[in-house]
Parts: sequence; structure tokens; C-alpha cells
Amino acid sequence: MQKKKIATVWLGGCSGCHMSLLDIDERILDLVKLADIVKCPIVDGKELPEVDITLVEGSVTSDEHEREILHIRKQSKFVVALGDCAVMTNVTGMRNYFHLQDVIDTAYVNAISNDREGQLPDHPALLRLNDKVVPLQEVIKVDFVIPGCPPSADVIFYVLNEFLNDRVPDLSDVKKLRYG
Repeated sequence: MQKKKIATVWLGGCSGCHMSLLDIDERILDLVKLADIVKCPIVDGKELPEVDITLVEGSVTSDEHEREILHIRKQSKFVVALGDCAVMTNVTGMRNYFHLQDVIDTAYVNAISNDREGQLPDHPALLRLNDKVVPLQEVIKVDFVIPGCPPSADVIFYVLNEFLNDRVPDLSDVKKLRYG
């Protein structure tokens, strides 16, 4: 049997979901018997090949994220929204309550750490932020959702193990779901 391929991607989020993924600990060895992890922001920045499953943490906050999530959808048999930011924007979406320019001014232009008083720091990505943060399903079709802020390692392991064994995970009886 040929091993499946897994990728993980981190968009607009805090990395908490990837930290929970790492909390799988030695159970990762059970997963790598069934699949190769071919892309993960924690260990590399490789291009995304065709994969069986992509776990996507975070929401879509910029034009770069939009391009990336469209590419992910094209390259992935299954896209799994990993965590509350991916599903409903959660903390990342809090900026939706303010005008984008006010957010940029507060966080960057007027920040104490900005050594260019009253000017935007030299960071080209700031100029491409979308007016609103959106969850993945507003841009692409999502095949499965792992809720939580962050999801527990047990739930992440369960979902991956089910998919890698060609079963559809059922979270209706899972007791360790956390919402944030």
C-alpha cells in the first residue's frame, strides 16, 4: 500500500493549532507509518505538492492567503479546517470590527516599536491585507472541520488516523472538543 501525503499550512492564526498537532507526541509515529508529512510550516517552506489531506490553520487575511488557499484546494483531495480561526475567524477576525486603516495605524504606524515615527514600517505584506478577515469556507470548499481553540491533540490525532485509514471521522461523540 502506498503511503498517503499530508500537508499542514498556517494562514492568519497564532500557531496554537500547530502546537496541538505537535502535542500528538509519539503518536506521530503511528501516523507516519500511513503517511508522509510533505509540507509543514514548523519545519520547512516547501511548495505544496499534490496531497491527500491538508490541515489548514488560520483564516484568510490577505491577498497572499487567498492565492495560497486556492492553490491548497487545487492540490488537496481533502482540506481540513483546523481550529476556530479557520472555521469562523475567531481572534484573527476581531479586526473586522474596525476600519482596516485604523488597525494598521494602531498596530504598526503608532506602535511604540516603530522607529519610523508616524510612518508605516517597511513591510510590504501590510499593504495587501484584505478589508475583512474571512474563514476558509468563504473562499474554498472545506471537506472537514476540526473545531477548537486550539483543538486538542487527541482530536487531531483521531481525525488524521480516521482519514488515513479511509474512514470518515465522527466528532459527534468526542468529549474533548474545545471552543474558544
